[in-house]
Amino acid sequence: MNEALLRSLTPSVLAILVRRGADFAAAEDAVQDALVEAVRVWPADPPRDPKGWLVTVAWRRFLDATRADAARRRREDLVDEEPAPGLAPAVDDTLQLYFLCAHPSLTPSSAVALTLRAVGGLTTRQIAQAYLVPEATMAQRISRAKRTVSGVRFDQPGDVATVLRVLYLVFNEGYSGDVDLAAEAIRLTRQLAAAIDHPEVAGLLALMLLHHARRAARTAPDGSLVPLAEQDRGRWDTESIAEGIEILQAALARDRLGEFQAQAAIAALHADAPTAEETDWVQIVEWYDELARLTDSPVVRLNRAVAVGEADGPRAGLAALVALDDSLPRHTAVAAYLHERDGDLATAARLYAEAAQKAPNLAERDHLTRQAARLNVHGCR
Repeated sequence: MNEALLRSLTPSVLAILVRRGADFAAAEDAVQDALVEAVRVWPADPPRDPKGWLVTVAWRRFLDATRADAARRRREDLVDEEPAPGLAPAVDDTLQLYFLCAHPSLTPSSAVALTLRAVGGLTTRQIAQAYLVPEATMAQRISRAKRTVSGVRFDQPGDVATVLRVLYLVFNEGYSGDVDLAAEAIRLTRQLAAAIDHPEVAGLLALMLLHHARRAARTAPDGSLVPLAEQDRGRWDTESIAEGIEILQAALARDRLGEFQAQAAIAALHADAPTAEETDWVQIVEWYDELARLTDSPVVRLNRAVAVGEADGPRAGLAALVALDDSLPRHTAVAAYLHERDGDLATAARLYAEAAQKAPNLAERDHLTRQAARLNVHGCR
């Protein structure tokens, strides 16, 4: 069973059902039922047209559910609209579905959460981690969003800003999480950039390309994380870096700065440095100042503290860290790094060990545990 194929077809099938009149929540349930049926049937009897098969089965599941409802007249209309057998049109509806899910009846945060769950394939836990909220809170938010759009006709696409937020979170999860969606997020953002002349769309595409260019160097052969300063820059994708910088420069020239352009500028400064020691940390701090002004994000201020520590020394970085809530994710890891830079190895080792216990994934936990062990061994000598 090709799970990747099923995942890639899901958005198009869902979009087709929505366009044919199914409300979003019912369409999602029908598509999930069709996917379960595909897992059961396809290994022994693979269809000639997988997408057409899924559309047909999902539509029938939707009709079965509709028949249990009191709206008989509407049910009969839907029966007449059942798609005819045959090959389904080879149309990529994914980006359109992103816009449809960013429905005006939803708040931006609810639209993002719903799209990540229904279209992006992320789990509630992954979405909750991206939003820095408890999983139960996110589950309630997604449920409320589904109730809000239940019965709503999806004929009013949402705004670009919400779609960009979704694509950014999908890329981040695909880049560092359990589900590899980074390449798909880049593909969809390219489509959006080709369709819409918007500097923030260009900024997001540049940001994705610059981060993705370093992906091969981020892990060692054993799967362990490799910090940016220790990465083999010869493994970076120079073509993607050059493309990202070119796209960014064209966007910045329009003088309509947004948060994705500012983030891309920071990534470009990292990517353009021949060595870690030659990184222009002073400029990076300036860009973080711009980004903090645009977003007022505590995560941005946390990253800024690291940059300040590199530009002005670890004690300046620790001073910037004091103003931030120590419950912020990765706050302890940043404190450990800055204390190590300041020569306080005992405190750094203790904080690395604490940070490992709070790590959001196994790779990060293992990396922080190794950092603590390294300093403890060093301290015993």
